[in-house]
Amino acid sequence: MRARTALVAIALALTVPLIANGSPAAAEAAPAPDSTSSGNVAPLGPDFLWGVATAGFQSEGSSPDSNWTRYVAASSKDDPIGTSVDFLHRYASDIQLAANLGVKVYRVSVEWARVEPQPGVWDPTALAFYDHVFAAIKAAGMRPMITLDHWVYPGWEAAQGGWSRPGMLDDWLVNAKKVVDRYASYNPLWITINEPTAYMLMELQNSGLNPLLIPYFMGQLVKAHDAIYDYIHRVQPGAMVSSNVSYIPTAEPLLDTLFLDQVAKRLDYIGIDYYYPVAVTDVLSPTTTALNAFIGTQWNANLAPEGIYYALRHYADQFPGKPLYVVENGMPTDNGLPRADGYTRAANLRDTVYWLQRAKADGMNVIGYNYWSLTDNYEWGSYEPRFGLYTVDVLHDPTLTRKPTDALAAYQAITAAQGDPPSYRPTKAPQFCSLVDFLDSCLNPVKVN
Repeated sequence: MRARTALVAIALALTVPLIANGSPAAAEAAPAPDSTSSGNVAPLGPDFLWGVATAGFQSEGSSPDSNWTRYVAASSKDDPIGTSVDFLHRYASDIQLAANLGVKVYRVSVEWARVEPQPGVWDPTALAFYDHVFAAIKAAGMRPMITLDHWVYPGWEAAQGGWSRPGMLDDWLVNAKKVVDRYASYNPLWITINEPTAYMLMELQNSGLNPLLIPYFMGQLVKAHDAIYDYIHRVQPGAMVSSNVSYIPTAEPLLDTLFLDQVAKRLDYIGIDYYYPVAVTDVLSPTTTALNAFIGTQWNANLAPEGIYYALRHYADQFPGKPLYVVENGMPTDNGLPRADGYTRAANLRDTVYWLQRAKADGMNVIGYNYWSLTDNYEWGSYEPRFGLYTVDVLHDPTLTRKPTDALAAYQAITAAQGDPPSYRPTKAPQFCSLVDFLDSCLNPVKVN
């Protein structure tokens, strides 16, 4: 989450001058009427894909040598990853916890560093682990969503320069094709590269990438996506393949030029990760998303669940008719403590789902939603931010007990009813001029009837 909140900080830095200098002012244009005639929300239907999302490095534990184990070892501030939540050994019970929620999709990543610990050497134990994971997901009645690259690559690649070395792309494709060949029979949904722009920022922050090589790095990711997209479709006809954007309010159209716009012809659905707004009212507030991004306290950042509606509308307009899938969405807390604003995980989830239903009712082709995450995990250097439906105190509980949060029952009720009840109204009112889709979220605001 550090990369995502830092990108939000960049977005706010871009926004403040626009506000100060005066842009096409919202005050000069009457807000467009809300696009729905009723506040009631209809169920999302039996084909809607409810899911949970996780990532290998963040949850498996006992991590092999990789760029990220090296980043953590080099930092005096990062928590050691250790066992994390030990998905490596507890995958069966975790997958069953997800199935008990009534979800249809379980997102995982296959960690390149684990399956190819040395160049050209494939670890049969690691491959068997992933064999068991996907078999368990299928046996539990769910469909896997497989992420090929969730920011982690082998230490032997890092030692050679990582993505700054031209041969990295060829090596990446060898691994990715092996994963596709092995698991395409499970009919997974695919994510080629997790949040490419956040990936870039994380590499910059950890000195894995020279800033002068940003265009080259992003170009290599585009080539990787395009090549593996074509390969997946040869192996798995009818596959659904995408890359998920780390949706950054205000800045997203600019960030999309680095990757999404360049792979637009090779996206079977638009994957969207949405967490935070960058609101006008936040600029001088202690809950400013950017402020809390800078000081590492994202659990204090303001949340605007209706922002998911603006993000979906943004891409519905950009890609008319294209399926839209919320690949990640969730709420952070500080070590599982109640948020200072009193907003609960259950309320945030229900409010977000309300806006999904509103988006669907307004004609947006929303096909799925993954909650981030099933359990608390390692948030790229720290165990302090907690996002899990089940909380796990990695640093103080050696049993790694999965303790249900209040959102567990809420999600079970949502999946059973295919959404919130028709009469549901959000507990958190829409934020004024949240700038999620600048300036559309100011000039054409949603409201609760």
